Amino acid sequence: MDCKVERSALGGTISCPPNKSYTHRAIFLASLVDGISIIKNVLKSRDTIATMKICKDFGADIQEDGGGLKVRGSPGLGKGDLAVDASNSGTTIRIATAIAALRDASTTLTGDESLKKRPMGPLLEALESLGAKCKSDEGRPPVTVTGRMRGGSITIPGDISSQFISALFIAAPMTEDGITVRVSSELVSKPYLDATISAMERFGVGVRTVLPYREYRIEPQHYRHATITVPSDFSSIALLLSAAVLVGKDLAINTTLGDLAQGDEAIIGILRKMGVDVLLQEGQIRVRSPDRLLGGRFDLSNTPDLLPPLAILSLKCQAPLTIHNVRHARFKETDRIAIMARELRKLGIGVTENEDGLVLDPPKEVRGAALDSEDDHRLFMAFCIAAMYVGNCTVSDAESVDVSYPTFVQDMKNVGANISFS
Repeated sequence: MDCKVERSALGGTISCPPNKSYTHRAIFLASLVDGISIIKNVLKSRDTIATMKICKDFGADIQEDGGGLKVRGSPGLGKGDLAVDASNSGTTIRIATAIAALRDASTTLTGDESLKKRPMGPLLEALESLGAKCKSDEGRPPVTVTGRMRGGSITIPGDISSQFISALFIAAPMTEDGITVRVSSELVSKPYLDATISAMERFGVGVRTVLPYREYRIEPQHYRHATITVPSDFSSIALLLSAAVLVGKDLAINTTLGDLAQGDEAIIGILRKMGVDVLLQEGQIRVRSPDRLLGGRFDLSNTPDLLPPLAILSLKCQAPLTIHNVRHARFKETDRIAIMARELRKLGIGVTENEDGLVLDPPKEVRGAALDSEDDHRLFMAFCIAAMYVGNCTVSDAESVDVSYPTFVQDMKNVGANISFS
């Protein structure tokens, strides 16, 4: 489904959805507990529904409870061989693959066509070295894992995805020997590993840091039941802030942040360096944006999901905007670097595509275009926001927002966006 998008001015109040990463982690961890946990402020989206479904396949009982979930865990992880579907969610399939290695049976994990292109090799090699047996399609889904892994010491690269390491961390306490994880290369997306550790601690499990982002030890332990509140999603807040900067007219963003850290909070510092006043009030964020932004050079190694909302701000820059050290964005739902480069050129932005990022020169004149998001939720939302600034655009694959922000289009319309389905 395509959307037709015209120039817009956004005003009023919009509420940010809950965090997808913490929702995933809380559901998986609660499902490993011998007891009942409560997860409040849950994101219900295509990705998190995939996680809930797989955890039910592993034996957990998950019931909706107001805006949250009541989860009775199943640390035995069910019986017999299983076939499970992670849909479009890389987080889901990677964590579920490590958990599958704890089962006394075979588990086959697959997903949609996009997910079948995403790398799994380093995780599968690690699981095999820890005692599991793994089969795959040349290191990509579908994968079949037969446990049970005992644990031990492994070395794994960190430059493709931190999800591999998060997956091992979550499974590690339930192994017989525990796991020592050594990272052999510079770790990307470090804050997501920090989020995993924070979530594990909420469920009663400790992770010993031997050397930050290089070596960790997780001893055999038992997860304990917990009550956890999922914060608002700073990946989505970043998109809403970009909308406020480009087309906002006193737009306020309501948030529930709590004390669980998120790497994408870095967007606030980035916007300030570009000349934007970001006003943080209790439960709300507003911006005051200059007519032209300053541009700048930004390293997104730890925050790859900031690539789309930051790149579209080049529409309003007075100097080049350089995004670098984010090669791992090529291994997301799509090759986000290549697609951003291709589509932003259509709007009049001067684009130099590098292996690890983009150099974006402000447009001399913007022009409407047909923008192809290639069924990538974050690209669809970013392109819609860019289109509100440019006007006379269409954006493909509106249904993709079900992955992380199902109400995005309606929320935008409620604050003044000129969007219609075509």
